[in-house]
This record gives sequence, structure tokens and C-alpha cells, in this order.
Amino acid sequence: MTLLRMLQKKFCLALLDRTRSMPPEIRTARQERPERRFNVYRNNVFVSLTEALVARFPVCHALVGDEFFRAMSRMFIELSPPRSPVLMTYGDDFGDFIETFPPARPVPYLADVARLEAALTCAYHAADASPLTVDELASAPCRWEQIHVELHPSVRIIMSPYPIVSIWEAHMRPDDHPMIDGSMADDALVARPDLDVEVHRLPPGAAVFLSMLLRGATLKASADQAIGSNSRFDLVTTLSGILASRIIVGLRSRDEQTPGPAPR
Repeated sequence: MTLLRMLQKKFCLALLDRTRSMPPEIRTARQERPERRFNVYRNNVFVSLTEALVARFPVCHALVGDEFFRAMSRMFIELSPPRSPVLMTYGDDFGDFIETFPPARPVPYLADVARLEAALTCAYHAADASPLTVDELASAPCRWEQIHVELHPSVRIIMSPYPIVSIWEAHMRPDDHPMIDGSMADDALVARPDLDVEVHRLPPGAAVFLSMLLRGATLKASADQAIGSNSRFDLVTTLSGILASRIIVGLRSRDEQTPGPAPR
């Protein structure tokens, strides 16, 4: 490793770890003590990353308040610094962090709400694809034990024992939402079949069904797994919702394949 790369690594480690001292190799042009400037730069980095998290997770921010959210974000930044220069995608693993963050335990649904909000950004920046038309779907082979379904690249599934869709909707539309039943569980489908990201509340078992399709399972195998996970799973209701959501971009049966996703 070159001396420059070693210095860069030490600089980055010290920048995001307040317990580390500034690398002694750092100098200023006027031979002043650089520690103060380094600390200012370190603080600006934390402020910028925290603001990126506030912008990406507005519902989580509202649920716990500004002071708590910023303190939690600072801990997250230290443990999980950005791996990409694109700040709008920073925080994909924020929900996983919240789940292990002891002060957040009084808000047990917070981690899943964070996963839902992270999915919104991921769906927005996913690749474009054209959903199959009704005619294309109708002309597909009907051997459901062999057919594979290709879903839109933006599709994200979030399963939760908490009413995360209701919580998210209540913050997005505070004047048009009934009282939330905390005993209800919400599984969410997040997708962007066109220009806007959509959030749909899934019926029982549908999240498992869609997750299996995303893994490449056939329609029959996916339905069998969904029924095994939830006896209330209804294939007709689930398929109707999928068709209405316009997230099917390809169908194939072994060597056969209907028109798949077309670039826009």
C-alpha cells in the first residue's frame, strides 16, 4: 500500500471515529495547528450525512423526533459510513441498525418503517421496464406449474408484524387517515411501474408469494409456499392485485418466453 493510500485510510478512519486523533501527517499551508480545521471538517461530514438520512427517512424522523433521530444517525454513521458518493442512496441498512439499537426498542416498528422508506428510494432509482399488456399476459402459456414470472426491477417486498403501511400513510396524508390499529400487521409492496413510486398493502400470504417469484420459483411453487405460510392466502386476490399494480414485465416457461421488459 502506498504512503498516500495509507494516509487516506487513516484520514477516513479518524474522520468518522471521534475517538481517533487526527493523523499527525496532516499539515496546513500556514503551518497552523490543523486539529481545529479537521474537527470542523469532521463535524460538517456528520451534519451532511445526517441531513441525507433526515431527507430519506422523514417518517422515522417524525416518529422519534429530531433530537433522537440525529443522535441515532450519528451512531449509525460511525458504524456504517457511506460506500457510494451518491448520498440519496445512503442508509440502505438503516433499518437493520435500528433493529439492534437499544434506545429505539420502545418504538418496535421503527426498523420496519425505515426499511419501507429505504425501499422507496431503491424503487425510484431502479431500472425502467415496460409492464406486459393484458394481451401479452392472455397469450402466455397456462401451465402454471412451469411458468416463471419476471417482476419489475423496482419491486421491493417488506414484511412486518406491525402496521407499517398505515403508519407511513398516516404521516404522508395526516388529514385523510383513520386511527391506526396497532394489532394489525402490514406487508408492503413498493414498486415504480411508471414514473411514480407506489406503496401497496398486500393481502395475507402475498408477500411470501411475491418473494418466491423474485427468487425465480414457478407460479405453482410460489403459491404452495404462500399457502404453507398463511392459510388465508388467496391466489385469485393476489394475482388480481399484481395485475392491477402492473409489475409483471416477463413470463417464461422453460425454453418458452413471452416478450420481456423493454428499455424505455
